[in-house]
Amino acid sequence: MNTDIAPRLGWWQQTWRLAAAAAIGLVLWVTTGVAVSNGPAGEPGPWFFIGDPLVALGCLTALVWRRRFPLPVALGVTVVATVSVMSTGAALLALASVATRRRPVEIGIVLVGHVAASQFGVELYPVDSPPGAFWYQLATPFLTGGIAVAMGMAVGARRVEVRSLRERAESAEREQSARAAQARALERNRIAREMHDVLAHRISLVAMQAGVLDHRKDLKPEENRVLVRGIAEGSHLALEELRDVLGVLRADPGLPEPPQPSLEGVPELVADARASGLDVSLTSTVTGVPPDVVGRTCYRVVQEGLTNAAKHAPDARIRVGLEGAAGGGLEVSIRNSPSTAKAANVAKPPSSGFGLLGLGERVDLAGGELRHHRTPDGGYLLTARLPWPNPTHEKRA
Repeated sequence: MNTDIAPRLGWWQQTWRLAAAAAIGLVLWVTTGVAVSNGPAGEPGPWFFIGDPLVALGCLTALVWRRRFPLPVALGVTVVATVSVMSTGAALLALASVATRRRPVEIGIVLVGHVAASQFGVELYPVDSPPGAFWYQLATPFLTGGIAVAMGMAVGARRVEVRSLRERAESAEREQSARAAQARALERNRIAREMHDVLAHRISLVAMQAGVLDHRKDLKPEENRVLVRGIAEGSHLALEELRDVLGVLRADPGLPEPPQPSLEGVPELVADARASGLDVSLTSTVTGVPPDVVGRTCYRVVQEGLTNAAKHAPDARIRVGLEGAAGGGLEVSIRNSPSTAKAANVAKPPSSGFGLLGLGERVDLAGGELRHHRTPDGGYLLTARLPWPNPTHEKRA
């Protein structure tokens, strides 16, 4: 892409620019006509009333292509303007258009042509001039041309600034997308590390039970059935865990992580938050024990909600709600009231901006849905709905 070619103008932008150039030319044409009528030549000739406007119309038409061919159009309009006073407005617009490129040589050539064309126009339409009017006739086009150049260079500088800001915004957007993708990858790796120990444990038990069946020939039928049932159940649970992290690659084997929290750890989590100074309460109507993945994800949702509340509204009232049962799903909600003005002035810890993003990945992998938004009273609500299948239906299936 050639950066020297300015972006195309809309129809309204093009129209008002050409209209302004036509208005300037019309004012000069009328002024010149009055001056010629009062001068030694008397009434203007046919060229003034017919040829001059037609030439100006052609110059205005040529200006439509000034952004694609700025220098040729500017030189052409400037040369033609020597025989048309009404074309002066078009010549000034062409000069301003060239000035947006901010190239001194091009600007100087067109400016000199503009001044020369104005001097020729004085000879074309003679008027009464006082002694010493030559310097006035020379300074006026320099002044008008200088104004057009200044306006054009200001517009050119603005375009460069806007282009730079747009490129910086696009670069920042690409960087943000890359950081978001990296955050998702890191969260997947973290989840894979959490699930590694569980999968390894279950598969190890299945392998051990299968080895017993292979080497023990003296087992009773009932003992064989117990081992076979244990292998089936362990394999089923291992497949469930594996399905939750399918496609998630483990980036760093590292050392085994400690046992991961579950739904049973939520009351302790809330108690710790309350001990740290947060006004938090827990309401739970959960009946039964959900699967490990659901319980662990629920724990992480509550943890992230309390962390965000502590960061952004440390003095707010926080209400944690848990509701659900097997076969009906598990619903988690963390709602905090608005923060006071006093708390808003307290310095907040830095935020990475990826906590909810990573949490969304975790909830998606668990097959759930995460939502978060501000409440009408200025508070914040974080909700998650997690699947909780009925184990009875699964066994029947």
